[in-house]
Amino acid sequence: MAKAMTKTQIADHLAKKADIKKSQAVIILDEIAKLAYKEAKNSFTLCGLGKIVLVQRKARVGRNPQTGAAIKIPAKKVVKFRVAKAAKDSILGKK
Repeated sequence: MAKAMTKTQIADHLAKKADIKKSQAVIILDEIAKLAYKEAKNSFTLCGLGKIVLVQRKARVGRNPQTGAAIKIPAKKVVKFRVAKAAKDSILGKK
């Protein structure tokens, strides 16, 4: 399996495609990330890639894998990423 691209490799690729300096590409990547973190409460969409959403999980009963004893798992907020249909179709191919 191929290795995932690093932030440096992504910035380098964007800089070449957009004909900008690599440092400017890094700044753009950082600003997109900051904006996504800030707006995640309201949901943040990257067109063609997906959406970051904040979801409230309900309290539930789980099991301790070692003992098998039932334990109560409290309710909590979690961040989820929902992949866009365009990304799914592009990666997996249309059915």
